[in-house]
Amino acid sequence: MNIFRRLFKIGEAHANKAVDNLEDPITMTEQGIRDMKEDLNKSVEAMAQAKALAIRSKNDLNAYQEKAKDYEQKAVLILKKAQKGDISTDEADRLAKEALLKKEETQAKINQTQEETEKYEKNVEKLKSSIDTIKGNITKWENELKTLKARVKVSDATKNVNKQMAELDSAGTVSMLERMKEKVAQEEALAEAYGEMADQGKSIDQELDEAASSTDAQIDDELERLKKQLNS
Repeated sequence: MNIFRRLFKIGEAHANKAVDNLEDPITMTEQGIRDMKEDLNKSVEAMAQAKALAIRSKNDLNAYQEKAKDYEQKAVLILKKAQKGDISTDEADRLAKEALLKKEETQAKINQTQEETEKYEKNVEKLKSSIDTIKGNITKWENELKTLKARVKVSDATKNVNKQMAELDSAGTVSMLERMKEKVAQEEALAEAYGEMADQGKSIDQELDEAASSTDAQIDDELERLKKQLNS
């Protein structure tokens, strides 16, 4: 787990430094997972080889055990033949000793092969444990990667919104709106001032004519006249 260990092993200062300097955590995490999968393939291949060695060693062990048993059985048969008189005692002893020597030699091979078989089987167990650990880490970090991708999307969106908000006033938008509001208020005040000035600009004759205007009174008089005509 070469790159992955460098990036994510907690407690190692150089790993923390590497993570701090990451510009693209998604890409690096994906690379770490790919590295773990490569390690998994290598571990599976190594375990297959270790299993093959263990199987071959166990087969050799069985063969040596059978051969040792066969040498012992041959020694017994030779001694039995000597007892029956089928072979001389000296010759039987000689051959039986040779058979027992072969048995001892085979027993030494049995002991050696037994140790090798146990060693290979232990290697298989260790590799199996490593494979299980790598598989667990792959599953864990694939799930973490999904979460990380979602978090990156959210953080990017939040960052962009906050950046826009932070740059809003610096771009002059808020200041411009405030100035426009002030400008409108000023224009409204100016219009009102012009209106007051227009009222103040009337001549004395205009004011007198307006005050003396009898239009409404004439209409009232005309109405009364018509009513009197109808009643007469």
